Amino acid sequence: MTETILILDFGSQYTQLIARRVRELNVYCEIQPYYNFNKPIEGLRGVILSGSPHSVRDNDAPKIDFSLFRNKVPILGVCYGSQLLAQTYGGNVEASNTREYGRANLSKINQNNILFKDIDKDSQVWMSHGDTITQLPNNAENIASTETVENAAFCFSNESTYGIQFHPEVYHSTQGIMIIKNFLTHICHCKQNWTSDSFIESTVAELKKQLGNDKVVLGLSGGVDSSVCAVLLHKAIGNNLNCVFVDNGLLRKNEFENVLHSYRDMGLRVIGVRAADKFYAALKDISDPELKRKAIGKTFIEVFDEEAHKINEVKWLAQGTIYPDVIESVSVKGPSATIKSHHNVGGLPDFMKLKIVEPLRSLFKDEVRRVGKALQMSPQLLERHPFPGPGLAIRILGDITPQKVQLLQEADDIFINLLKQYDLYKTVWQAGVIFLPVQSVGVMGDERTYENAVALRAVSSTDGMTADWCHLPYDFLAKVSNEIINNVKGINRVVYDISSKPPATIEWE
Repeated sequence: MTETILILDFGSQYTQLIARRVRELNVYCEIQPYYNFNKPIEGLRGVILSGSPHSVRDNDAPKIDFSLFRNKVPILGVCYGSQLLAQTYGGNVEASNTREYGRANLSKINQNNILFKDIDKDSQVWMSHGDTITQLPNNAENIASTETVENAAFCFSNESTYGIQFHPEVYHSTQGIMIIKNFLTHICHCKQNWTSDSFIESTVAELKKQLGNDKVVLGLSGGVDSSVCAVLLHKAIGNNLNCVFVDNGLLRKNEFENVLHSYRDMGLRVIGVRAADKFYAALKDISDPELKRKAIGKTFIEVFDEEAHKINEVKWLAQGTIYPDVIESVSVKGPSATIKSHHNVGGLPDFMKLKIVEPLRSLFKDEVRRVGKALQMSPQLLERHPFPGPGLAIRILGDITPQKVQLLQEADDIFINLLKQYDLYKTVWQAGVIFLPVQSVGVMGDERTYENAVALRAVSSTDGMTADWCHLPYDFLAKVSNEIINNVKGINRVVYDISSKPPATIEWE
């Protein structure tokens, strides 16, 4: 039985970060919207209540039924979660006259309390709240303060229920990970045995039980997620896994041939399908980003369905869906607003009639890579940058033509190869070239040119939920610009994108 920590999400921007910290300590956790906790979780060892942009004093503030788990498993309320505990059980929460946003220090700690075991006095924590607990709930005692917030942390007497008004999950809480560890190990008594090896062992066993001798079809993309998904499935069901790798004409230069070769070297049964013409026809005269995605998705399903029907008695479709995809599809306010259509989320059209299997749906991106490493997959494959499902179509602003794709492939190939040559590829989470819908005047030799402009994009991130632009060396950027302009006829201007996510997205479309 897997030990589980439940994280109830009240809408905090840091909720996923809580989950990442728990996972880093080798404890499995799940995030659920606060309104969605309605059934027992097998192996539940504790509950963490997230922060929230709401105030507990609002009439429509999110609330939960604490009787579902109070005095049954330990509880840790973080920020809004602590204020909700206080207000629910007789405490008082007021708008603070001295709001704390940012760094603060714990001026007083009850170091005899197990939550603060080995935490230093004056330890730095990260505050982000406009309300404060002015009166503790009934039967609770203060266990930490800052200079301006008296009740920075509290616990209920004779039970394992805690509230803290700061965020231990963020980097700026310098000993925050120790506080989370204390909660997990000393209070919830988790064994910290959820590792890549244990995930592989349990997942392969579950897949064997779930799939039996059924045949499974998987659409490979060349990316980390679908590749690790394929290896896990192959380990469970062998040649009952049938993989389809579609060349949509929107891949990187030579990617179809190179990736297909590497998959076959891994022992996977893979069908390679060249279908560029079908995708170009579907994209003809389409410039709107969302319409591009839908056209590509529809065409992919048509091509994939045609190939799947050639395989006798297929009953399952495997997908490389990962945990951020699952979380983003359900927000604390219900289904999330569509920012852009996702490659995996949304399911199949009715006519395909296949059951879905998603072996990676509980993992974050970096955890997928660790599982791949434990499966002894090629570092070259595992270290590949993420690449969008719609491919270069969403890196070409405006309509798609084979000529634009070829220009972008050449420029992108130069950028990626120089990142590797300068030993920068591994320091970048994702990189690519964007084809801009503008032309600009240039001079080459004695001639005036009027050609295309491209933008270089390189970001650092952990899982793509947030990202910062990479501060690549100027001499490197100059080298990339010169190589592209000198070697790709049709491009005479290169710019560098210095936008972070948020407010920008990683891809331009």
